[in-house]
Amino acid sequence: MGAFLPGIVPIAVVLFALGKVMIRVINQYESGVIFRLGRLGPVKGPGLRFILPFVDRIVMVDQRTINYDVPQQDVITKDNISVKVSAILAFKVMDPVAAVVNVDSYLALTSRLAQTTLRSVCGQVELDELLAKREEINGRIQDILDHQTAAWGVKVSIVEIRDIDLPQDMQRAMARQAEAERERRAKIIKAEGEHQAAEKLTAAAEIMSRNDTTIQLRYLETLRDISVDKNSTILFPLPIEFLKAFTKRGSEGS
Repeated sequence: MGAFLPGIVPIAVVLFALGKVMIRVINQYESGVIFRLGRLGPVKGPGLRFILPFVDRIVMVDQRTINYDVPQQDVITKDNISVKVSAILAFKVMDPVAAVVNVDSYLALTSRLAQTTLRSVCGQVELDELLAKREEINGRIQDILDHQTAAWGVKVSIVEIRDIDLPQDMQRAMARQAEAERERRAKIIKAEGEHQAAEKLTAAAEIMSRNDTTIQLRYLETLRDISVDKNSTILFPLPIEFLKAFTKRGSEGS
């Protein structure tokens, strides 16, 4: 029995090595593209899979959604303002065969294409549009990337501009512009309020001018409101209408 051990050990090692080469475990989120003697073979799904040693070569493709941070890109907008723009990108391999056969590295090429497309699209718009119409610009970038990566079996699902860094002098200029705009709106609102108040006062004056009694009642109401404060001494002029009444009585008595 001991004499067979030296011969069994090498055989066991060889079988273990062959089993390791022949047996592959494919995860649920992966696909295995088989190349048999250099030619494209079947695509293996998740599970325990057997391949022929020295004949088959398997390439694993991750089909989960990949999140990629597009680094800051130096962009000169249409109105010649230099900004730094970064974005996030999400894409997924829909066709594992195309992702392996049609492109050397879909990950590297998709990331580089995202950078160049971000610079190109942002350079075609003015700064105000870049700041105010992010959703529209995101859609344009996504359409371009999706059209280019379709041949590689890649689907771009999300493109979002994350940060737009402005120069310090541009930030100060925009702050001054925003402050001036707020002051302008405040003055307009105040002027509109004064205009409406003047219209109401004019209308009230016209109504009160039609009846002297109305003016006297308003005068008495004003006196009542002022008399609430007992800490002040106030001199009240007599209405002209009262003086006219006494003058009229005096002339009648004479």
